[in-house]
Amino acid sequence: MKLLLALSSSSKKVILLTSCILLFPNSLFTAQAQQNSQSVGNLKQQSAILLAQATASEQDTTKSEGSNTKNLIPYTLEFNRSPIVGNRMRLRGVYSEGRLAFTRPRNWKLDQGKVQALIRFQHSPALYANRSSLTILVNGTSVGSVPLNRKQSQVGQVLFNIPPKLIQDYNELTIVAQQNNSLECSDSSSPDLWTEILPDSKLVFNYQQQPIPLNFSRYPYPFFDELGLDANQIVYLQPSQVSQDWLTTAARLQTTLGRLADFRPIKTSLVSNALDVKPSDRLIIIGTPSEQPALATLKNLPMKVIGSQIFDRSNNPIPEDTGVLIISKTEKSNVPILIATGNSSKAVAKATQFLAQPDVRKMGTGQVILVDKLNDSPTPAARKWPRYLPEQNSFQLSDIKTQVNGDPFADVTVRGAAAPPVEIDFRALPDDRFVRGSSMNLVYSYGPQINPRTSAVEVLLDGVFIGGARLDSESGVNRKNLKVNLPENLIKPNSKLQVFFRMNSREPFDKQNCLQPPDQQLTGTVHSDTSFDLKREISAQLPDLNLLKFGFPFAAPQDLSQTAIVVPQNPSTNDVLTLLAVSERLGRLSQADSVKLNVYTADTLSDTVRKNDHLVVIGTREKFPIAEVFQSSGLNLTHPFSRLSAQATIQTPQDTQGMIKQIISPWNSDRVILALTAQTDAGLERVQQVLTQDPWFFQLKKDTVLISSDQKNPSAFNPDAYQLEFFQNAPSTRRLENTTILSKASRFLQENWLFLPLGIVGVSVLLYGIGQLYLKRLTAGDGK
Repeated sequence: MKLLLALSSSSKKVILLTSCILLFPNSLFTAQAQQNSQSVGNLKQQSAILLAQATASEQDTTKSEGSNTKNLIPYTLEFNRSPIVGNRMRLRGVYSEGRLAFTRPRNWKLDQGKVQALIRFQHSPALYANRSSLTILVNGTSVGSVPLNRKQSQVGQVLFNIPPKLIQDYNELTIVAQQNNSLECSDSSSPDLWTEILPDSKLVFNYQQQPIPLNFSRYPYPFFDELGLDANQIVYLQPSQVSQDWLTTAARLQTTLGRLADFRPIKTSLVSNALDVKPSDRLIIIGTPSEQPALATLKNLPMKVIGSQIFDRSNNPIPEDTGVLIISKTEKSNVPILIATGNSSKAVAKATQFLAQPDVRKMGTGQVILVDKLNDSPTPAARKWPRYLPEQNSFQLSDIKTQVNGDPFADVTVRGAAAPPVEIDFRALPDDRFVRGSSMNLVYSYGPQINPRTSAVEVLLDGVFIGGARLDSESGVNRKNLKVNLPENLIKPNSKLQVFFRMNSREPFDKQNCLQPPDQQLTGTVHSDTSFDLKREISAQLPDLNLLKFGFPFAAPQDLSQTAIVVPQNPSTNDVLTLLAVSERLGRLSQADSVKLNVYTADTLSDTVRKNDHLVVIGTREKFPIAEVFQSSGLNLTHPFSRLSAQATIQTPQDTQGMIKQIISPWNSDRVILALTAQTDAGLERVQQVLTQDPWFFQLKKDTVLISSDQKNPSAFNPDAYQLEFFQNAPSTRRLENTTILSKASRFLQENWLFLPLGIVGVSVLLYGIGQLYLKRLTAGDGK
């Protein structure tokens, strides 16, 4: 689910800032309005009256419209589900806009229902009511206004009816504040011009559920709805016996779902009975009929399942090398079911792999797919990461893919005196190390009527100014070049370039008539042939959980073909859920045409895999697959509740913490091992929660993190939900690099600069000794 929010504030201008945020069902913030208990009670009573009136009106409409509206389902979308809203959405200036984007789930039908916006707000007591108002627009259409006439900053609220026909798949709610504190001319920079939209404002929907189509032409819907307003709930049916093949196919499918979800949340669980699913769940069954006996009990399947085999409509067994994909639904609750099966484990793997390859997946249609032949996509190069900078050092802006839809970057034009920045995702590869000399050749244009004394173009890297120039031509310029040096210490895997056009009109502000000069003719353009020349080398220090935030080194290459997950021989439900959590996270951090992630149990892990792959090892202390590897790393899993470091060795009998730890592989120094472990199942659940929650996962650093929480189901945005403690105590480190000797020497001096004075003194003493010896020889020669 997604929430796009933009706040703007300027004199008769709109500053648009858009951010993609996850929506979560829990309320995270409360309004901080200064009011006494009586006013609070009155406001709650007014809110209840408004909602009651809306409900009564809806009921009257329902009676008049007939039976089509009997099954309306209410849904409330609160503003405080976005962490960016905080305690309020503040609108400043004479004219200001706040934007809230929301989606309409695919199975919603709003034609017979109602959509309403309950807006709660506060505003400055200095505003003039007859010159100040709040207007609500939905997709550019006004749905109502209200004067800003509350006294002493009292909280106001108003209920707006939104015509259902205005609601589309992607929608934008715009809140416009027109604010004046003077009868003549208001100063747009005055601190008295403000209105706050409180976070308990909400959108109220009444909808009907549409029938869910059972057709692969719409996959991943209904199992994943990118328009959903709640987390997609995925439920896997546990097989009769958890095998290595089932673990691998489940992990690959979950990785694929992670790629489809991107920033949207997924809730994953396991059930042992298909009847235990809820109406909001989406059931996934993976395995042969012998592994999943429930297949034989499902009714209305388009193919027959008799005993341990699947038959086609002619009652012939499906070939053992043919994968079978089926979309169906449960008989009573109508929960959609995705079935990946076949008459052999190889066929099941082929069916799952079909869903993991985007190009061939688009060919699917109907309720059944028989995968006869499927060629694996080639493994991409280890440093070919689609969402990051190109591998070559010289490239153009058009070679960078946008994060919105993956298209190449095109020319971007901004307009107005308060134009938003042109943003460029400038994400370096995780193992990039930049040296001096990197530069950017900005190609830009701007229009006429610009004031050359006060207008400029600026380039910022992660908010730090790195270059700029005056816009010094009143007649405008087409395709001008500006060379900007890129500081080597600022470029990171999550960096962002911003190009600001600070454009002011030649006409001054008419204060007497309170007229702003026209500025829509002011334009600035960044061209796609803007070029970059980077000076970089391959160098990364491991172990480092900070690099894990970007998937390195497990996502190199991006199809995860050099990564293996190891679980106990008889994995528990908690072990499997942790496997699915880390698989989903690796999917979110990678982008490729295939998934080649493999899963092994403790008894099937071969020496070849140990040496050649990066390993993710899962399990509690009692069943940790390769506990002996961590004995010297501060994690002694051979003894209960034991921890050690260079300073101490302790016992922790009440250890409920989870642990994420990374070390260098003892079998290959170019590979790493990531341990996801705990002493108890409760601790392993903490590891799962950190892996699935972005706000906590992206805090990882150093090589060890201990995770604890006093809450059973902590909220992701509660700052007190988890306690993370970070350590750097790996017994050995390894630098993966491809650099010259001179570069290695330079890096050594930069990282160990304290040795530089000692080196200078040592070299000076050495040169002094050589000089003295030479002088003695010259003196001895002259004496002869």
